[in-house]
Amino acid sequence: MWRRSKWPLILVLGVAFAFAFRTPAEKYFDIAKSLDIFATLFKEINAYYVDEVEPQKLIRKGIDGMLESLDPYTDYIPEDEIESFRISTTGQYGGIGALIGIVNKKTVITFPYKNFPAYRAGLKVGDELVSVDGKNVQGKPTSEVSSLLKGQPKTELEVRVKRFGQKDDLIFKIKREKINVNNLAYYGLVEPTIGYIRLDDFTPGAASEVSAAVVELKQRGATKIILDLRENPGGLLYEAVNVVNLFIARGEEVVSTKGKVEEWNKTYTTLNAPVDADIPMVVLVSEGSASASEIVAGSLQDYDRAVLIGKKTFGKGLVQTTRPLAYNSQLKVTTAKYYIPSGRCIQALDYTHRKDDGTVERVADSLKSEFTTKAGRKVYDGGGLDPDMNVEYEPIGTVTSALVNSGLMFEFASRYCAENSVAPDLKTFHLTDKDYDRFIAFIKENKFTYATPLERNTKQLIETARKEKYYSELESQLNTLKNKIDASKATDMVRFKGEIMQALEEQIAFHYSQNDGQAEISLPRDKAVLEARKVLNDPSAYKKILSPH
Repeated sequence: MWRRSKWPLILVLGVAFAFAFRTPAEKYFDIAKSLDIFATLFKEINAYYVDEVEPQKLIRKGIDGMLESLDPYTDYIPEDEIESFRISTTGQYGGIGALIGIVNKKTVITFPYKNFPAYRAGLKVGDELVSVDGKNVQGKPTSEVSSLLKGQPKTELEVRVKRFGQKDDLIFKIKREKINVNNLAYYGLVEPTIGYIRLDDFTPGAASEVSAAVVELKQRGATKIILDLRENPGGLLYEAVNVVNLFIARGEEVVSTKGKVEEWNKTYTTLNAPVDADIPMVVLVSEGSASASEIVAGSLQDYDRAVLIGKKTFGKGLVQTTRPLAYNSQLKVTTAKYYIPSGRCIQALDYTHRKDDGTVERVADSLKSEFTTKAGRKVYDGGGLDPDMNVEYEPIGTVTSALVNSGLMFEFASRYCAENSVAPDLKTFHLTDKDYDRFIAFIKENKFTYATPLERNTKQLIETARKEKYYSELESQLNTLKNKIDASKATDMVRFKGEIMQALEEQIAFHYSQNDGQAEISLPRDKAVLEARKVLNDPSAYKKILSPH
């Protein structure tokens, strides 16, 4: 490890001093005493509270309250939630292979995974679910509908849907299968010699999928790679180690874990020969890149193996372990912190030292330590990974965000694809002004409304002026301000036409061809991808970034 800094002596002495006066016997007595108080308190409430209480709900609230005082990742998993937890960590379940969601109060197919039963049967993005095996699901929660769609592999179910442009409901008989959700959202060439890989998860098989993608892209002519980890929340630690191993030599340290239980502390090293230890690489990161994503990005940065481009990462340097509890329940508990090869821990929030009001602060800049990469570049701990090159994004307009969240873009895309059943060439696809006018008419027909932050703040200002009895004096100015804001808002559909059109085009492309279609539309104008291409096409700039300054 290449760490330079030292632990503050006063901190070490303070911790040692505190524990010197606390024996194990005293600690265990405190635990037994607290459990006894909790049990007797619960019995008294259950016996004498004026109204009937539900014991399970009461205990669950107590458990949740206790765990909330620790960190957001320590969690109690009751028996009836074990299956959902298993699916989230393994990406495997028995079902038809489709995501569902609520759009304008309708339960619709939002993503039929390619080459799985729903997709093969002919279900499309935007199909509204009417019934499953004869049970009406309209207006039902997605959790309830999802449980009806899931089941043992090789069992059959009947799905009835409404599809725009079809007079009658469509009925599909589908046989469930074991579903293994891919970790790769997309991979392809963004230039004849630059391969692009979008990794969304770290469930089992993630490294194998990345490896296969790298091999295929190289066969297709790629001599440089972009690995996109933006908004990847992480997952399995060993898959992160295996992904790093694809690009660095065997026997190198990737990450170590350190916690209270010393025998659980472990150093993870690469075990296999790399797929390619020399191919120039860029790793894209964002504020949503966390945990396993940060292990991959941070390790490749520490070995000067890739240029990091994007935004500062989330900063999750905590490791969770599942422990069995009584009655088939489990505890997911934070047991350690992880440290990447330079020796830095990138945990951003200090959950151990909360403020008096319970809030958690980021690690102060003054407490961050300096480390160095293998080549001697300066890097820092305590707050996520700093990219080698920052990319600033223009925030999207409130109206665009509201249109996306309203579901009206999704529904318009469903209609567009139904009316234009033959997919266009998505590499050159653009909506026309006439298409946009039709979209404006569509949202007016659906009575689309939204409020801007400025509009909400002005409303609050007027209410405050009334409450504090200043309104009569300020009425003219406040009304003038309100009218100007209303007039400005009225032009939003014109001012933000460009970005609204782009969002619509991406949604339509997704309807036609899922992630592949969306990538063909979005990647050529993705600011971070464009910056990555520029760096990879300039060997001297690439080398300079990875050299000590």
